[in-house]
Amino acid sequence: MDLILWRHADAIPATDTLSDFDRPLSPKGVRQAKRMGEWLNRVLPENARILVSPALRTVSTADALDRRYKKLDGLAPEGTIDQLLAETRWPQAREVTVVVGHQPTLGLAAAYLMGATHVTADNPWRLKKGAIWWIRAKTMENGELAVTTVTVRTPELI
Repeated sequence: MDLILWRHADAIPATDTLSDFDRPLSPKGVRQAKRMGEWLNRVLPENARILVSPALRTVSTADALDRRYKKLDGLAPEGTIDQLLAETRWPQAREVTVVVGHQPTLGLAAAYLMGATHVTADNPWRLKKGAIWWIRAKTMENGELAVTTVTVRTPELI
């Protein structure tokens, strides 16, 4: 299985009148999403599954792919690693799966999948805004699961 963790692009801060859930992308975030979306469209297979948090900033980030996606409440800002893994069917899914989500869940998921043992919700691995971590799981001949990082990309370095 190939799992791509894509943190939403830069968003406008929440205010007294703008909830965290309804934050739109900033102009910088629009550029980040467009750039990463263009790159992903070149490298993703047509049958890739795109799973998105229902928060506005993640939906707007996913819109840059110009592909159909599914919004899932389990990927919302308060989502957990267990919800993310269940929604993606890790590691059994056959298709490439892209999750557009949030910190700290994405950083915790990346750390967990890569075998880190001392990562906590207070100190997760950090994914830059707009960046992706592409992680691959492959079952070896002996039945063990080998997990590797295919690539880590930021919009600024594409």
